[in-house]
Amino acid sequence: MERRTVYLDNAATTPMDKEVVDTMYPYLVEHFGNPSSSHQFGRKTRAAIEAVRKQIADCFKALPSEFIYTSGGTEADNMVMHCALDTLKVDRIITSPLEHHAVLHTVEHLCHDRKVEMALVKLNEIGEVDTNHLEELLSDGKKTLVSLMHANNEIGNVIDLKKVAEICKANNAYFHSDTVQTIGHLPIDLSQIPVDFITCAAHKLHGPKGAGFLFIRKGTPFQPITFGGAQERDRRGGTENVAGIIGLGKAIVLAHEDMEGHRNHVLGIKNYMKAKLKELVPQIAFNGRCSDNCLYTVLNVNFPKTAKSDMLLFSLDLEGVACSGGSACSSGSNKGSHVINELTPPNDGPNIRFSFSRFTQKEDIDYALNVIEKVYANNLVKA
Repeated sequence: MERRTVYLDNAATTPMDKEVVDTMYPYLVEHFGNPSSSHQFGRKTRAAIEAVRKQIADCFKALPSEFIYTSGGTEADNMVMHCALDTLKVDRIITSPLEHHAVLHTVEHLCHDRKVEMALVKLNEIGEVDTNHLEELLSDGKKTLVSLMHANNEIGNVIDLKKVAEICKANNAYFHSDTVQTIGHLPIDLSQIPVDFITCAAHKLHGPKGAGFLFIRKGTPFQPITFGGAQERDRRGGTENVAGIIGLGKAIVLAHEDMEGHRNHVLGIKNYMKAKLKELVPQIAFNGRCSDNCLYTVLNVNFPKTAKSDMLLFSLDLEGVACSGGSACSSGSNKGSHVINELTPPNDGPNIRFSFSRFTQKEDIDYALNVIEKVYANNLVKA
């Protein structure tokens, strides 16, 4: 087997689409004006980022004024959490143990520092949110922000965004959803879903790193956490990342042009790998709801424990297969995945997240399967 490199860690970041790169290029070398400048160089870039804002709004059936450009999902999530305390004056934040650390760590910090209550919604054994418990928590009438991610970045569980939004609305609670993993992959119609805040990071859908947005529903009070300028309608100070915004807009437009086609391709890749893995290592299990009702870009696999299974991720990397054991944002941690640790019962063997994009090909999966057979399955037989 000739050695090659295969990228199966698209939940961490995606390769940039060439069309996105080409669209950004003039704004890196020619259209360099500051959008806040009143001369022609500034007016050129101002017009460009406002045109993108309109494109984005059209994709989500919302108003352009409801979108703030950010550096990505983490900043956008932080903005919401601070807004909940400083502007919305909530008494409590309800979230789940499976949230991305951009939400979970921020909520933990703020609730400790500001003495605001934090409540965790119950989960079932595969990590799905118990919406009945959410309704029970909200029934006490406390002023609350609910923050639940649309799809989990490690195991791919998807919440019913509209249902949760309607539960929150019925109980006069604000609702924020980290939609970083689903924008560009699942349709989100903001004219039909009464969510107050959603977030986006361009690099999760073949756009550039360092660009994203925060959606704030019209009429929702909001104060900035970054000061020093009147950019973004006084809601986020700092000069806009013009080239990044151009790339963000192009990536979102490309994703929405053929979302169903992309889904069919990626889901075919995922189901092929899932079936072949079961043939190769019958003892494997899949974490989360591994069915059609989940994020089709993610496949989280629990391999049976062997004498050398702890080296599986490292061995795959040595053979050219890039995947992960969990969120890329926790790569320096020795504690393992906080998401997997919340599932019941916990699994002893290694958990590997394979994640796909519209650029993933069947040949990539075949190579990865051959590597798994080489570094793991043979070891399993001998163990």
